[in-house]
Amino acid sequence: MKKTFNTKKMVMLGLLTGILLLMAYTPLGYLNIGPLAITFNVIPVAIAAITLGPSGGAFVGAIFGLTSFLQCIGVGGTSAMGVVLFGINPFLAFVQRFVPRLLDGLLLGYIFKGVKKASNVHVSCLVTGFCSAFLNTVFFMTALVLLFGNTEYMQNLIGGENVIIFICSFVGINAVFEMIASTIITGAVGSALYKAKLF
Repeated sequence: MKKTFNTKKMVMLGLLTGILLLMAYTPLGYLNIGPLAITFNVIPVAIAAITLGPSGGAFVGAIFGLTSFLQCIGVGGTSAMGVVLFGINPFLAFVQRFVPRLLDGLLLGYIFKGVKKASNVHVSCLVTGFCSAFLNTVFFMTALVLLFGNTEYMQNLIGGENVIIFICSFVGINAVFEMIASTIITGAVGSALYKAKLF
């Protein structure tokens, strides 16, 4: 029984990793608008956290972070901001792209478990989907400001504004669209997987 369960988890992990890679390296995963991109890659991370727990969420989140960093050097697409940040400091660019996505996936696993104790699976999936996009944005922008806030590039983008106002105006409609899409799709897919007894 335990071997079957472990096999099921490995198959699910491989499937979600494959889906994320497909999305990351095709137009399915990103909608580029200016220096930022609306990303749908937070959805496989949320599904991994729901079906496989914090460790599965962290693993798929780490894959997301790695593909995001690789865009800084033109692998699988190009991030205009990523190219600039990589030119300033490659190591900090890696940290800024990788760590927020890994943390997102890890925390989502705990969020799903916590909400599930107080509610039902469908609500838990919806909340996890929302948090996936929300936390991704918060962690990504926080790392951006903390690691690169003093650079000339970021100072020009901020333009003397309050940092909180800058973050809200910079991510704007992108973040809202990500949150809506992630909430709806994660809620539907997560509930369907639960009904199919896949977790």
